[in-house]
Order: sequence, then C-alpha cells, then structure tokens
Amino acid sequence: MTQPTLFTFIFFLTNLLVSGKHIPTTLQGPFHPRTIRFDPSLRRGSDDIPMDDPRLKKNVTSMFPEQIALALSTPTSMWVSWVTGDAQIGPNVTALDPTSVASEVWYGKESGNYSSKKRGNATVYSQLYPFEGLFNYTSAIIHHVRIDGLEPETKYYYRCGDSSLPAMSEEHVFETLPLPAQNSYPRRIAVIGDLGLTRNSSTTIDHLSKNNPSLILMVGDLTYANQYLTTGGKGVPCFSCAFPDAPIRETYQPRWDGWGRFMEPLVSRVPMMVIEGNHEIEPQAAGITFKSYLTRFAVPAKESGSNSNFYYSFDAGGVHFIMLGAYVDYNSTGENGMLSFMFGCKFCCSKQNMEQQLLHHLNSRSSICLAKGRLTQSRSNSNPMACSSLASTMVHAYERMNRVYNYTLDACGPIYITVGDGGNIEKVDVDHADEPGKCPSQGDNMPEIGGVCHLNFSSGPAKGNFCWDRQPEWSAYRESSFGHGILEVLNSTYALWSWHRNQDTYKEDSPGDQIYIVRQPDICSSSTSLKVISYFNIYSH
Repeated sequence: MTQPTLFTFIFFLTNLLVSGKHIPTTLQGPFHPRTIRFDPSLRRGSDDIPMDDPRLKKNVTSMFPEQIALALSTPTSMWVSWVTGDAQIGPNVTALDPTSVASEVWYGKESGNYSSKKRGNATVYSQLYPFEGLFNYTSAIIHHVRIDGLEPETKYYYRCGDSSLPAMSEEHVFETLPLPAQNSYPRRIAVIGDLGLTRNSSTTIDHLSKNNPSLILMVGDLTYANQYLTTGGKGVPCFSCAFPDAPIRETYQPRWDGWGRFMEPLVSRVPMMVIEGNHEIEPQAAGITFKSYLTRFAVPAKESGSNSNFYYSFDAGGVHFIMLGAYVDYNSTGENGMLSFMFGCKFCCSKQNMEQQLLHHLNSRSSICLAKGRLTQSRSNSNPMACSSLASTMVHAYERMNRVYNYTLDACGPIYITVGDGGNIEKVDVDHADEPGKCPSQGDNMPEIGGVCHLNFSSGPAKGNFCWDRQPEWSAYRESSFGHGILEVLNSTYALWSWHRNQDTYKEDSPGDQIYIVRQPDICSSSTSLKVISYFNIYSH
C-alpha cells in the first residue's frame, strides 16, 4: 500500500469514527439528480449594510493605511495592498497625487522585528459620468507592494504605510502556504461567489472565518456597487427598475471602500484571489470599464505569464489554480490573448489547435471546476466553459455536477461546482428552468457586455431545446441557499469538498453538501496532480 493510499484510508476511518457520518465519494457516482427546495422560513435576501455601519466607516486618520489585503504572487512572494487618504464623490472631483505618500511594507518572522522592507507603487482612479445628476468619484490612494524571499509555512509579521510621515499601520500577521509539491497542500481553500455587502454577506464571512481558511477564492461580483443608490439609502436589486431613465448604469463607488474595510479583518491575514464578474463592469465615460477591479486588486498576472488581470494562474502548495474571466475574447490567438496564455510555456502544451486544446484542458479528466455562472453556449459555438446547469434567470444558488463531458455523463469527466450565492442583494434563486412555466425567454439572456449566447445546447439530452424539461442527469445536487465552499486537498488523488450554508452557521459540523472528489489516474489520466480552475461566466447578473 502506497503512502497516499494509506493516508487516505486512515483519514476515512478517522472521519467515520469521529463524526459518525458517511461522506460519499465520486467513485460511487453518478448520483441520481437531487434538488433541495428553499426553506420558506428563511429569507431569500437581506438589505445592504448601510454606509454608516461601524464595519464600513473609515476608522483611521490622515494618511494611515486602511483596507489592507493580501494576495499570492509566487510561492515565495506576496502582494500587500492598502488605501490611504480620502476618496471624493460629487459633481466635481479632483484626484489626489499618488506620489504624495510612500508605499512601504516592513516584515519579518518575529513580532516587532522587521528584517525586510520593500517599496511598491501607488495609483488613483476615477469613475466619471458626463450626465447631469450622476455623481463622479475619484479614489483615495491605492498601494500595491510585492514582498519576497518568504519561507514556506512560516508566520510573518508586517506593517504597511509611509514611515516618513510617519503613518504606518498596526502590526498584522499571515502564514505562508507550502511550496508546490505533490503531497503538500493548503489547509483549507474557501470559495465564495457573489458576496456583496448585505446582512447575508456578513453571515457568510463570519461562518467562513470560523472555518479558518488558508486561501480565499472570490469568484466574481464582489461589492455590488452598481446596485447601490448614488444618493445613499438601501440597495436596489434591479437598477433599471429603480432608474428606468438613467443614461448609464451608475455605480456608488464608496461601496468599494466600505467593502474593503468590511473584508480587512479577514483578508489582511488570509490571501484573497479575485476574478471579475459582471457587476465589476461599471461602465463610465469614454467607454471605460472595470476600472475599480483593475486598480484595487493585485493579482499574479505578470508572474504567471498573462498580459491581463482578467486571467492568470498561481500555485498554492501542490494545487495549480487557473483563474479565467469571461470578459475577454478567449478565441483570440494573438500574443496577448487568453489562448496564448493558456497554452504558452507555463502549461507546456502545443500551440496548434488552440481552441480544441483549451476545451480539452477545461474538461481534463483530472480537473475540478469551481465557478459562478450559467451553463451557456460559448461564443465559438463549441463546448461551454461555464459550469452550471441551474438555469434560472439569475444564477444565485449552489450546484454540484456528476462527472460530465459535453453534456453527457462520463466516468472520467471533470466535476463542476457552481457557487453564486455569497450574500448578494439580488436574493437567492429558488426556481429552475426545467420546472413547468419557469423556462426564461431568450430575451432574458442579454449580457451586459459581448454578444448573445443562447442556451440551445449542441448535444446531450437538451439538444435543440432552450431549456431542459427535467433536472439533467449530470446535475447531482442543487439547492437555493446562501453560503460558501471549502476545498481540502488531501493528496494527489483525494479532495474533500464541503458546502457550508448560512442557515447552518450555528449548527455543529453540518455542511449542506459534502463529497470526496477522487481522481482515478490509472484509468482516466496520466496527470499526477489535481487541477483547480476558477471561472466566472458572463451570464450571471
């Protein structure tokens, strides 16, 4: 018996003895489709947290750092980001000078003893509307510093700011992840989609923090700033309904600052990796989009050989993550295209037949696809990149698939998991398109950016139809609930996936859905490692 197999056996035995609960494995699949109906005693949604809530208010003065956040750069380096100064909103705004304050991080392995210091860059951005009645915005100064020379699985203490003012933050601490290796993995990987800034968002983050993750994947639709009234007040689930004559979808940029303060207690000690969603489009004057997302977050794009913050990759121990956004043309074969990134030297693949190789990679028989979105036909009319079969008009629910390839059950296909219900203002979805009278019209699927992608599938049981007439056989489990996921990679063969619902926050160890995802490299793949792909689809709202 090999060491990984022995470890897995002991883990299973210990789990059964301690919890008394049987956790299924994908080896037992495919599972009969199961739908957990929404509990009517629960709330489908909740109000936005108001801007005067203590968690969203600025609690530092002058140029002292706030909104401190971490992101992985390489296995031995980390991005540290923060904000200083005061943002402005109103008819007329004047941008701050980013050179007026330095970007420094002091760090070391002992509290109060900072053996290393690094400097980085600072910038500001503006959100401008050339229309009467819409408020312009210019940000405070946003800093990004890359600290390096970090040792694996080690605690580091750090402060950030400008020592010359002096205006340095209080001390914070984080623990580095293990180096890439076959049997060396992050402790727990948290996955959240559509978090927002509501009362449900607060429950999700509280619940996630108790689960003590070592890494967070934030798969799009972060703040819902574009669903918040510029004039203040509570959020609006439907912007076009509240403002039918608005010349552009205005966004209330101070929500980004409030969200940064709300998240700081967690992400100043646990790295958070983000990818954009449709709520991050935020169109403004001159056709500019995604300005907040592109400016506020540091991601390892350059480090991974990408020319865009819309797609990048990184390693966390023995797991390789590929973060793919849906707002670039992935069919592009140019030097700066997504396909060039996917099949450059970073992935050691031939550049011939790029589209087919991309689809093969995403459907690789050693993949887990963690996503937020709707199962849609891709722009090239080939297999979809998205990972959901739960197709109501807005995908804010949880779903786990059986192994599937090209809409057909496949014993060696990937496992797709959809999360889109971290706490958004748009409420959790309770209907499914395969239920009588619930199939949306094709006009309901107009994206905010790009062309129309219809739901008439090219193969499988729904071929030629706009909606299924039943829950697809490859949809193993779906339910309407707010929550977050936790992925625990045990070795190169086994990973434990758990879906933690907000309604179970105060119950002892009772995830809503849990399964061991098992690779079978002897019959399905020659790959020696799990690949985890985070992908955000254009059709989530």
